[in-house]
Amino acid sequence: MRERTYKEAKKLSLLIPVYNEVTSLEALLDRVEAVDFCGLEKEIILVDDGSVDGTREILSRLEAQHPNYRVVYHTQNMGKGAALRTAIDIASGDILAIQDADLEYDPQDYPPLIQLIVDNQADVVYGSRLTPGANSEAFAGLHYLGNKLLTLVTNMLYQTRITDMETCYKAFRADVLKGIKIRSNRFDFEPEITAKVLKQKCRLAEAPISYNGRAFHEGKKITWVDGLWALKALVKFRFTD
Repeated sequence: MRERTYKEAKKLSLLIPVYNEVTSLEALLDRVEAVDFCGLEKEIILVDDGSVDGTREILSRLEAQHPNYRVVYHTQNMGKGAALRTAIDIASGDILAIQDADLEYDPQDYPPLIQLIVDNQADVVYGSRLTPGANSEAFAGLHYLGNKLLTLVTNMLYQTRITDMETCYKAFRADVLKGIKIRSNRFDFEPEITAKVLKQKCRLAEAPISYNGRAFHEGKKITWVDGLWALKALVKFRFTD
């Protein structure tokens, strides 16, 4: 499948892990619906990871209203990586892309990333908040420094030159992502998938995106502890699968 041109791609599967996003979910999905993803059919896969704030009721209503929505409910909170494993397993698109359920990332930024895969210029594309042209005004403080450190370690361990390893916006040829066994349950999904993509010598490209980071009181979930797990994962997956 790697040899074919992705100009033949017909469908995009947007993978959205959801956990306690009652205040942002519908606004995010409105933004997703407004985007033309390079003319591809949209399959929206939402995996609720044990929400307890009313998110599940919203999902149930939206699933009934939208034939292209596929919703899965985890019985308990297991983490972003676990939710994405579920989404990847059931995705039927030619291209798979990841979207968080908050409003930190703008779906309008996704088409240029998808286009690189459609044009067969890359197997995997990361949306970078730190390349020229990116709007990273809200990306600062400890999260900025932590990301810079983790990206530096990634580049040293895997002999690459990416700028934003921890970005949410990642798009993949379906055969690439489905061919990788994901073991991480939580936010260490990001270093694991990066490690395995790089070890497989996939063509990885970056494109600039915007970013509107939120604070913990607004619902941000990743902490400095997740940074330590990410660092551990980068080292672990350099030498193991």
